Amino acid sequence: MHLHSPVFSRRSMGQIAGGLGLSLALPSLEGRAAERRGAERAKSLVTIFLGGAISQLESWDPHPGTPIGGETKSLPTTIPGLEISDFYPRVAEQIHHLSVIRSLVSKEGDHERGAAAVKTGYRPEATLVYPALGAIVAHERPNKQLQIPQYISIGPIGFASRAGYLGGEFDPYRVTAPGTSGGNLRSTVSDTRQQRRLDSLAVLSQQFAKGRKQQTQATLHQHTIDAALQMMTSPQLKAFELDEEPQSVRDAYGPTDFGRGCLVARRLLETGVRSIELTLEGWDTHVENHAGQKSQAAILDPALAMFLQELASRDLLQSTIVLVISEFGRTPKINPLDGRDHWPTGFSCLVGGGGLKSGLVIGATDPTGENIQPTDPIEIPNLYATLLRQLDIEFTKELITPIGRPMKLCSGTPLDRLRA
Repeated sequence: MHLHSPVFSRRSMGQIAGGLGLSLALPSLEGRAAERRGAERAKSLVTIFLGGAISQLESWDPHPGTPIGGETKSLPTTIPGLEISDFYPRVAEQIHHLSVIRSLVSKEGDHERGAAAVKTGYRPEATLVYPALGAIVAHERPNKQLQIPQYISIGPIGFASRAGYLGGEFDPYRVTAPGTSGGNLRSTVSDTRQQRRLDSLAVLSQQFAKGRKQQTQATLHQHTIDAALQMMTSPQLKAFELDEEPQSVRDAYGPTDFGRGCLVARRLLETGVRSIELTLEGWDTHVENHAGQKSQAAILDPALAMFLQELASRDLLQSTIVLVISEFGRTPKINPLDGRDHWPTGFSCLVGGGGLKSGLVIGATDPTGENIQPTDPIEIPNLYATLLRQLDIEFTKELITPIGRPMKLCSGTPLDRLRA
C-alpha cells in the first residue's frame, strides 16, 4: 500500500496505531467540553446521501392518481399544503424543520459521475479530483478542539467522497460499523512494550526523513501517526459508541446500521464535529421500484425523523445544516419490469437547519410526465453556494491546485430565498 494513498491517510489510522500496541483509556463523554448550542454555535453540515438514487415520486414529490404516480399514495405533513409519500409517516411529522426542493437538475445520469457531481458541485473530469462539500467544510472551518477527525463518513463506502486537490488529510474518516469505536483501538501489549514500539518507530521515521523532507511530507505518514495517537487516547472517541444511549432512543432510530449511524452523527455533532456524511445505499430500483423504495423507506423514515427531532430538542438544529440528497432521481415512466430508471432532471432533496428557511417547497414537476424540464430548475452548484455561504465559508474563494490550476470552491450563485 502506498503511504500517500487517501484511504491510508484516514481509514488506516486505527490499524497503524493498533499495531503499535497503544494502551487506551476511554473515559465517559461526561465531563468533555461541550460546545455552545443554539444559533451562536459554530455551524456544522450533515449530508445524508441516498446511494443508487431515491425516487422522488415515492418520497418527496409523489403524484398519486396520475400517469406517472404508480402505486404510491400521499399523506399530509407539518408543512401546510405539502404532501409526501405515505412511506414516510414519521418524516411527515418532522419535515417542517426543512424545506423541499423538487426541481434539482443535473447533467449526469451515471451513478459514479452523478454521485461525484452531487457530492462536489462539479462535473467530474479526468485531470482533477474536486473536493466533496464535506471536505471543504473541514478544510475551511476546522474545530481546533477536536481530537478525532474533522470529516467523518458513516456507512458503506460506495462512490467514496474525497478531498481531491485539498489533500488527503481532509479525506473523511470512514466508519462502516456505526455504534462501535472501530477495530484496532485497544492495546494487546504492556505499556513498556508499547513504548518500545513507539521509540523504534520514531527512529525509523527520523532515518527515513533524512534528505527526503518533501517526499516524507507528501506521504502524510507522520500526520497519520500523530492523528491516530491523538484520536485513540482521546475521550472524544466515545462519541462513536452508543452504550451510554438509552435503549428507547436507540430503538427510535431503528434497528439498522443507518439508524445507528444517525445516532452516532448526533453524538459527533455534540462533540464538535462540523462535517459528517451518512450513506444509505440500495435505492437503485430498476426492477420492482415500488417494493424496493418502500423497503428502503422503512430504514430512512424512523432514522431521519428521530435525527431531526433530537437536533431540534437538543438545540442543535439552528447550527446544523441537514441535506438529504441522491445522485439523481428516477424516471416518471415505469419500465416493463415495474421499475424506474435514472433521471437527472427534476429530482428532489430536503435541506434545512443552520439558519436556513424552513417550510419552503421549491419547484414542481409535471404530473403527466410530458414536460421533462421542471418548473424553477435548481442547479447543484447554486444550492451548494447557498450552503457554503450559510456555513460562513467564502464560496468564491480561489485555491491553487497541486498542478498550479486556480479553482473556486464553488461555481454557483446562492439562492437568497433559502436564507432566513
